[in-house]
Amino acid sequence: MTLFLFWVFAVLMVLFGLGVVFFRNPVNCGMCLVMSFIFLAGLFVTLDAFFIAVVQVLVYAGAVMVLFLFIIMLLNLNSEGRRPLNLAAVGGGVLVVLGFLGLLAKVLGSSTFFAQPKPALGHPELSDVKAIGLTLFSTYNLPFQVVGVLLLVATLGVVLLSRKELK
Repeated sequence: MTLFLFWVFAVLMVLFGLGVVFFRNPVNCGMCLVMSFIFLAGLFVTLDAFFIAVVQVLVYAGAVMVLFLFIIMLLNLNSEGRRPLNLAAVGGGVLVVLGFLGLLAKVLGSSTFFAQPKPALGHPELSDVKAIGLTLFSTYNLPFQVVGVLLLVATLGVVLLSRKELK
């Protein structure tokens, strides 16, 4: 049953991810991204990573996407019209996809990929939440702070750009 749910969540996540790319309305794209995040949380649940699933829903689907949708609605973006096909961009995209598929085939084809032992989930004296917190605020403290500042600057930039000029 868990394997079946994993594949259901994976397929739905990919379909909503394609909706993010192919829809023209920015609000629809944002909602598809929210659903993709929720199905990603479902994937984490099937992998017994409950804490990461809850954080995925609270932080990404809850806070970050609400911020993105607020910015989209604040800017009053309309649906994008059709543009002529750029052959150079299509060729570059095809090359990137082929490179990704080649690397994926190489990793999945290697005999050491499936032979690796699975790591233990937790240390008996250290809970998963505490281990994540210690790692986040010791090893990855600088990237964590940089992401927070980038989100703050992006939000301030959107608010300043969307202000109407007073005359």
